[in-house]
Amino acid sequence: MYSKEDLDRRVQAAVDYFMQGYGCCQSVVAAFADLYALPLDQALKIGAGFGGGVGKLRMMCGAVSGMVVLAGLECGQTEGSDREGKAECYRVVQQLLARFQEENGSVICADLLGLNGPVARGSYMPDARTAEYYRQRPCAAKVESAARIFADWLINQ
Repeated sequence: MYSKEDLDRRVQAAVDYFMQGYGCCQSVVAAFADLYALPLDQALKIGAGFGGGVGKLRMMCGAVSGMVVLAGLECGQTEGSDREGKAECYRVVQQLLARFQEENGSVICADLLGLNGPVARGSYMPDARTAEYYRQRPCAAKVESAARIFADWLINQ
């Protein structure tokens, strides 16, 4: 159904979105949005609040949140009473997160950045995207990892 070449392009697109200034979640979701007939602007808006580990609180990594959003688009249930459908989506999410954690050591933004836990509320301003920012942060690599994990899951499901 999906070609490896197409999915490889999507992984690169996720990194490119991040390098253009979008957040980790936005970048991962945007790279796959058209597969779900999701307009790019909506994909970017859906992912916007997950930046910085959810609202810049350094909780769950935005790239990981992007995989969760995509898993919901791929296999999320649409009937409230569909417990089996909900369970299947949870199974997929747990698989994706386990692989990310295995490859990256954590699914928590603060851990991935080497910080001492979540930051205090009230810190809203995103960091400036400078050459130093990109040099110090592992975020582009985490976006690539999350996009690759999701792409591999699509191919192998």
